[in-house]
Amino acid sequence: MSLGCSCIYFLDYRGKVLLFRDYRGDISSSEINKFQRRLLELEDSLSKPVFKLKDITHCWVGKNNLYIVALCKGQPNVMMVFYFLHKLIKVFEDYFTEFNEESLKDNFVITYELLDEMMDHGYPQLTETTVLKEFIKSEAFRTAGKEEKLTDIMVSSAVSNIVSWRPEGIKHKKNEIFLDAVEELNMLCSSTGNVLSSEILGSVQCNSMLSGMPDLKLGLNDKQAFEIKGKTSRGKLIELEDIKFHQCVRLAQFDRDRTISFIPPDGKFELMTYRLNTRVKPLIWVECTIESHTKSKIEYMVKAKAQFKSRSIANNVEIYVPVPCDVDSPNFKTNTGTVEYLPEEDCMHWSIKQFAGRKEYLMRASFGFPSVEQTDREKFKNAIRVKYEIPYFTVSGIQVRYLKIVDKSGYKGLPWVRYITKNGQYQIRMS
Repeated sequence: MSLGCSCIYFLDYRGKVLLFRDYRGDISSSEINKFQRRLLELEDSLSKPVFKLKDITHCWVGKNNLYIVALCKGQPNVMMVFYFLHKLIKVFEDYFTEFNEESLKDNFVITYELLDEMMDHGYPQLTETTVLKEFIKSEAFRTAGKEEKLTDIMVSSAVSNIVSWRPEGIKHKKNEIFLDAVEELNMLCSSTGNVLSSEILGSVQCNSMLSGMPDLKLGLNDKQAFEIKGKTSRGKLIELEDIKFHQCVRLAQFDRDRTISFIPPDGKFELMTYRLNTRVKPLIWVECTIESHTKSKIEYMVKAKAQFKSRSIANNVEIYVPVPCDVDSPNFKTNTGTVEYLPEEDCMHWSIKQFAGRKEYLMRASFGFPSVEQTDREKFKNAIRVKYEIPYFTVSGIQVRYLKIVDKSGYKGLPWVRYITKNGQYQIRMS
């Protein structure tokens, strides 16, 4: 299997070539015409992201009316090619703010420089923006040097280098790393309080300010890690699913003993994401009752209750309660927060800056109706939406057991850990 690709083309929505980079010279420039014809002949729904014509494989992605096409000879590693194309778009967005035809034309010199740095003879090299900016400055233009060609057998050290995402010589006055364990709770509840579906989507966000080339080991209260090592724990253990890591994590070691070992990029990055299907009760329960409903007036009673521990506090709680589309003359009464009518969203918005655990608040609202009744007035009973953020709390119970930092210079880095729970698609049906 040949790993590399021969050339990359950038086309507009009509199929016109804007610019291209030929890495190997083994595919005729006329080959792109076949992709153009296929693009014009087929509808978007029928176009496949990868197809083969004779011995040439076409891999392409589209964004903002632009197409990036990679032409590969033989049997390429298609997943690697697509991963590179998406990383290419990400780097362009980091450099140009927005990836579109105009930004591509305005920055074609830097574009060619990026293409030369990111790939050599069809092999991916550097794909991290922080590392690329050490060589290419967006405000400067450098002359491309002589390329070092690779053979199909020899792979550049930049491909196999485990720290291609981190340049050498990084120095910080204060060596520390910040970890944020952020979880979003997707939930749908019935009007009676039954949880119809719930899902926890988590991520570990990092901000590394460590000097040199530090080696880190992260330990979580992962149930499988304890089982592999034959250990027991007095605390809560969780079962992580659908785990995805940043490329800096050593996957072989994680598969062997579930140890998360890595050399971090400098600055902010997402170390990992995970999912849990654990059934949990609503953290903030909202009950809405229509007390009176006549042809001229409708009255609501909305009760909100925090069902998490009393020592935790939810910040910036927002509750959206749907109302009929033709109401007017809103009137609200509450001893906590502020309420407003949002006619563009056909709902009332109850905002509570801080909502302590185990607390319960009440809000009453009344609306008038115009003299002419609309036929779709009764179709307003959609779901209540809730937004919130709870610091120092995770709904899954995930915990960072340790974070070890080792550097050959011997400095002691400081790890800081923070936990945050947010709402995802959090809805409660009305009765």
